[in-house]
Amino acid sequence: MRHLVSSKLRSILFTIGVIILISFIALWVIIHQAQEHYQSTIYTDNNSAKVDSTKPLSILLLGVDTGADGRIDKGNSDTIMVVTINPQNNKTVVTSIPRDTLADMVGDQETNVQKLNAAYNIGGSKMAKASVSKLFNIPINNYATVNMGGLEQIVNAVGGVTIKSPLNITFDHITVTKGKHHLNGKQALTYTRMRYQDPRGDYGRQLRQQQVLRAVLAKLAEVKTYQRYNQLLSSLNGNLKTDLSFNDLIGLATHNHDNMKHIQSTQVIGQPAWINTSSYQILSTKTLQKTSDNLRTQLGLRTEKINNIETMLNAKNTMYDGKTNLNYDTRGLDKITYSENTN
Repeated sequence: MRHLVSSKLRSILFTIGVIILISFIALWVIIHQAQEHYQSTIYTDNNSAKVDSTKPLSILLLGVDTGADGRIDKGNSDTIMVVTINPQNNKTVVTSIPRDTLADMVGDQETNVQKLNAAYNIGGSKMAKASVSKLFNIPINNYATVNMGGLEQIVNAVGGVTIKSPLNITFDHITVTKGKHHLNGKQALTYTRMRYQDPRGDYGRQLRQQQVLRAVLAKLAEVKTYQRYNQLLSSLNGNLKTDLSFNDLIGLATHNHDNMKHIQSTQVIGQPAWINTSSYQILSTKTLQKTSDNLRTQLGLRTEKINNIETMLNAKNTMYDGKTNLNYDTRGLDKITYSENTN
C-alpha cells in the first residue's frame, strides 16, 4: 500500500515537473519570438552602448506624424520631450520642449539655426539628439521616435487610457468633453492632436500629450500577460524606432518599475518671435540655464554655465523682449526661410 502511494506521488510530481518544463519552454519561445520581432522591426542598432539601468538615463522622445505611409524616418518632430530616469531617487521627469524653439542644427556642415522640430527631418535622430544636447548642455543617451499617427494602435494595445480633460475638445469628428474619461486609441489621438481650440496653443497640446504618455507608461507597468506584450509589439511595428534594444527595455522595466509610479511632467516655456516670415519660440538665457540645471540635477550631474549659439544670439538681440518687440535677428545664421503658413 505504501509502495502504491509512493508510486502515485512520484507520478504526480513527474507530471507537475513536465507541465512546469513545458511552461518554461513555451515562455522562452514567446519571449524569443518577441525579441526577434522587436530587434528586426523596431531596434535601429545605431547605439552600441548597453544601458546601465542602475544609473540615470536620458531619452529623447520624438513624435512625428507622417500620415498613413508607416514611415517615421523623415518628417518634422512636432512632439519633442526629454525623458530623464533616475533610479537613485525613483523619479522620472518628462520635459516638453516647444517644437518652434530656435536652435542650432548640430551636425550640419555650416552653422544653421532653425526650428528645433526640423533637426530630425534634416539629420535624423543623430542631429535631433545632438541639437537638444547642445541646446541644454546635457547628454542624450538614447532616443525613441514614435509615429503619432500610430498612437491609436498603441493606446488600444494597452487597453485604453484614463485622463482628465481640462476643456472641451472637438477634432476630426470626435468630441472629448471636459472631465474624466477613459479613451480608446482614436479618442486619445484626437485629444493629443488638437491645438487651435486650446487657449494655450501648442503649450496646451504638450500638456495633453504628457497626460497620455504618462497614462500609457502607467498601463505598461500594469501589463501582466504576454498576449498583451505581443499585441503591444504588433502595434509598435512601423510606429516606433529606437536605439534601445529589447534587453535594454527589459532591464529598464525590471529595475525601474517604481519610476513608472513617480512620473513628473514639466514644459519649457519660450517667448514668441518673428524671424523672416515665420513665428518662432525663443528660449531666454535664463530659461535655458534653469532647464539645463534641472535636467543635469535629475541626471546626477553638476550644473554648469550654459554657453551656446542660442545664448550668443540672445545677448546680441538687446531690443527683443518677446512682448512689444518680436523681431529677432539670427545674424544670417538661419539657412532655411519658412513661409507664413508653415506649421
